[in-house]
Amino acid sequence: MLSIIQAAGWPIWPLVACSILALALVIERFISLKTAKIAPPKLLDEALAVSRSSVPAPDVVRQLEQNSALGEVLASGFRALNSDPRCSDVDLRATMESTGRAVAHRLERYLSALATIASAAPLLGLLGTVIGMIEIFGSQSGTGGAATGNPAQLAHGISIALYNTAFGLIVAIPSLIFWRYFRGRVDGYLLTLELSAERFVRHLNQLRK
Repeated sequence: MLSIIQAAGWPIWPLVACSILALALVIERFISLKTAKIAPPKLLDEALAVSRSSVPAPDVVRQLEQNSALGEVLASGFRALNSDPRCSDVDLRATMESTGRAVAHRLERYLSALATIASAAPLLGLLGTVIGMIEIFGSQSGTGGAATGNPAQLAHGISIALYNTAFGLIVAIPSLIFWRYFRGRVDGYLLTLELSAERFVRHLNQLRK
């Protein structure tokens, strides 16, 4: 691998940096976007059960908030009622929507960076290809109308062009695949959070009556 990097020349180093960054982002997103950390399947039912007759105590709300992203959204509804039991439906929804937007921002964190790498890697590979072509043409010289050149420099230019093109695609394709995967996963989580919040708001409105 090191010999390939050396043969590809300096243009490949930005691609190496992009590959390392993309790998780190993919690992981080896999860890952060676990279902248990975002929307545990039974959490909404547990929150509804614990508040069947009244708003739970602050320590229970704190535990719910620290449970997951969904728990944070649900806890904001409890906190709104604790601070103002007569708050309107509009204020209650606004509070939960504000918390939901903050949660959505966290879920989408680093996705734009991964998409940027997927878009930029082929261009960086193309840059290496152009530099390799420049070296190829630079190795040619005309003598008496005949084109002659340095074979070693010619081979080096070709290797730079081909290695950078291939490495750019190697970095871009997995980055694009993982970006699409995480984008779909986040969209699914956001839909779950929205539906759960809507059901929870109806429950809180009934609780106030």
